[in-house]
Amino acid sequence: MKFISKNKKYIKKAEKHIAEVKNGIFSGTTRGFGFVQIEGEDDVFVPEKDTKGALHGDSVEVEILSSGEKGKRREGKIVKIVKRDAVFVVGTFEKSKNYGFVIPDNLKLGSDIYIAKEHTKGAVNGHKVYVKITDYGNEKRSPEGRVVEILGHINDPAADVKTVLKSYNLETEFPKEVMEQAERMPESVSENELQGRLDIRGELTVTIDGEDAKDLDDAITIKKENGIYYLGVHIADVTHYVKESSALDKCALQRGTSVYLVDRVIPMLPHKLSNGICSLNAGENRLAMSCIMTINPKGEVIDHKIAETVINVDTRMSYTSVNKILTEKDEAEIEKYQHLVPMFELMEELAKILRKKRMNRGSIDFDVPETKVYLDESGKPIEIKPYDRNIATKIIEDFMLIANETVASDYFWQELPFVYRTHDNPDEEKIKKLSTFINNFGYHIHLGGDD
Repeated sequence: MKFISKNKKYIKKAEKHIAEVKNGIFSGTTRGFGFVQIEGEDDVFVPEKDTKGALHGDSVEVEILSSGEKGKRREGKIVKIVKRDAVFVVGTFEKSKNYGFVIPDNLKLGSDIYIAKEHTKGAVNGHKVYVKITDYGNEKRSPEGRVVEILGHINDPAADVKTVLKSYNLETEFPKEVMEQAERMPESVSENELQGRLDIRGELTVTIDGEDAKDLDDAITIKKENGIYYLGVHIADVTHYVKESSALDKCALQRGTSVYLVDRVIPMLPHKLSNGICSLNAGENRLAMSCIMTINPKGEVIDHKIAETVINVDTRMSYTSVNKILTEKDEAEIEKYQHLVPMFELMEELAKILRKKRMNRGSIDFDVPETKVYLDESGKPIEIKPYDRNIATKIIEDFMLIANETVASDYFWQELPFVYRTHDNPDEEKIKKLSTFINNFGYHIHLGGDD
């Protein structure tokens, strides 16, 4: 824009700078600077001097200072902290003469927490503590807090588990109203609950899990007629008992999942449900959601049925036992489960077909072993062993994958709302770099168009 001055000269009017401000989540680092994560966009780099005292996880407003041209990351400064994320922090207490401070376990918080002497709760050097932040400080002053609970000393094995529980806000106890609702749950399936359900209690049914599993979520049925396989994957119908918006439902939503720690399990649902009526225990009538698939010798699902069912598991099996039967040909194990051996052999036969078909489609088998930590009586780790990913675990993986695929396809073609995971096409530049890298090792990627 231009305007004319008193002496009739044209003067260019200064353009007003309009700041671009975005909302996001601050991700801190141990070095003071951080990044703001903005949904659907690349992260914005924030130098230490411009963090405005934000801590890791805070919701913030960030002003974009550079556009990120020529491949550079955008840079910005935080102009407002919208909402603090950390209210309670777990860390290690260090004592000085007249005060103390806590070094957070989460190093991304980037700042020690000052503890006045009267708020140390008697903590000493090396204590793991649970701290409430009372003052978040700013870019020039550290946050302040008070010790709420002493979890134990860093050399105490029990302190580690308590630290994990507090760090992730994992509740070991259920609220009173949740326990009251759980106590009202039946211990067995009533005749009324069978109405309208597909009754497949006459089918030979097994569960296959680890030896120490307490809640049995899934069961398998399988048979073969005229060269066609009939595979049933049956999942415990938890929603029959956990009604929407009930105390149980809200608590389960908050927990999200069961959590497996080194010496215990924090269940999503009370044990009366997770180990009882919602567990597919052998010899008990149980309600299930079933995906029953008709599969041809090529591994193609040519027909399927998704139904509410009632099942009765004949035998609880372990991965170890099935592996002994199929791989080790253990005579004692084969004799013990001789009536089930043909079923396991059929499972192996179909799983190999499904796996081969999946590999031909480009599937990658990330065979990364999980581990189990063994503790002594005092809770100290004495041994770490990898879980044995044997033929039995692979069979269950293959059956669960084909069931998930079948259910997702069913809802897709019905155009019904459904939650499932998809993977976008990989970044073209990254694929080219990967191709160049692995070419040096004698491997080749076919770089075609998007398909």
